[in-house]
Amino acid sequence: MNATSLKQITPVVLTFNEEANLRRNLDSLFWAERVVIVDSGSTDQTEEIARSYANVTWHTRPFDSFRQQWEHAIHQTDITTKYVLALDCDMEVSAKLLEEIVGAFLKGTYDGGLMPIDYRYYGCSLAGSICPPQIRIFRRAAVKVKQLNHGHKFEVAGPVYRFRNRLIHDDRKSLERWIESQLRYQKENEAELRNGHRGRARDYARRLGLMPPIIGVLAYLRAGGPFKGAAAARYAYERMTTESILAMRLMDARLQKAEGSRQKAGGRSRK
Repeated sequence: MNATSLKQITPVVLTFNEEANLRRNLDSLFWAERVVIVDSGSTDQTEEIARSYANVTWHTRPFDSFRQQWEHAIHQTDITTKYVLALDCDMEVSAKLLEEIVGAFLKGTYDGGLMPIDYRYYGCSLAGSICPPQIRIFRRAAVKVKQLNHGHKFEVAGPVYRFRNRLIHDDRKSLERWIESQLRYQKENEAELRNGHRGRARDYARRLGLMPPIIGVLAYLRAGGPFKGAAAARYAYERMTTESILAMRLMDARLQKAEGSRQKAGGRSRK
């Protein structure tokens, strides 16, 4: 491994109560001279775990949006390296991915690198997923952070390298925490869906309540179906649950609107 090349990269990680994931994340970043963590108010052992790693610098910032949090992490934490590797706390960099970063990405003149995602559940890897590749490494001076509903997206204008090796995603936080997050996320997605994207077939199907079974079958097949056992089924149920929460929110809004129209019509008829 070319240690000199790796000095061009600073990994950046956002955290909030990530004690279930943080050690695996930081263990995969042993090669980095400095890892920047920006935390948004953890109350578990996240800070204690982070400070036990000699290459970690700890920052805190109240969370307002992913775009603002990432903009702060990238540009306001004294990073001087050319490149940033932006990771969620449930992500890990494999040895093969690291070799490709050094052997291909850093040898080119790329503004960013598009990484496919290796979805895992407790170490069990899926055959694939419905999640598209993401730009996760980029030239610090070239990146723009775009807010997408509850999430975010990194964008660069220049040339992009497409990685063959995948970035590991293995979230081991509790199911209760995941459900709580989805309730919040889908509320934001509902507002966006009701205000835009009216021409997209996927969102039309969402308004009709058709997406939960469609996305469940698609996710199961992409994940490997019966060949991947419980992990593929777990992924399918997760994706279907997310779509079901959104579908129910949209249905509630439609029913409430209909009820309001009936009440308004009833009021006029009594006059």
